[in-house]
Amino acid sequence: MAVRVQSAPFDAGAEQAQFAAGLRQAGAVVTFTGLVRDNGGTLAAMEIEHYPGMTERAIAAMVEQAQARFGLEAALVIHRHGRLLPQEAIMMVATAAPHRADAFAAAEFLMDYLKSRAPFWKKEIGAGGAVWVAAKDADEDALRRW
Repeated sequence: MAVRVQSAPFDAGAEQAQFAAGLRQAGAVVTFTGLVRDNGGTLAAMEIEHYPGMTERAIAAMVEQAQARFGLEAALVIHRHGRLLPQEAIMMVATAAPHRADAFAAAEFLMDYLKSRAPFWKKEIGAGGAVWVAAKDADEDALRRW
């Protein structure tokens, strides 16, 4: 298991290759990379804040739960903080399991958790100023299925 909360950009392809190297029991590797989305074409940047230490521990606890629940051989979560521009990679989840269904389910489980429970605070900055991103009912609904 690896959890990294960082400001630096990452190369999703290189991360996936490194993650998959040396796996012995996995029959499936699933990766997901989330991008900073500019819905209305007015986003200049997104700023993401977190509490160092607390954030990593919270995500690690959820990854441990995913590993036990879905029988994962390995899991990786990378989440960025700081100032990000539209279309930059904001996060990545990778899961490895003996079977694809478990790898996919674990990845979705972790993504739903990151979207609704990980302790990050996001602010969208545009021409009209800055706005804190509010929680969405759809994200809570997605998490409830687990």
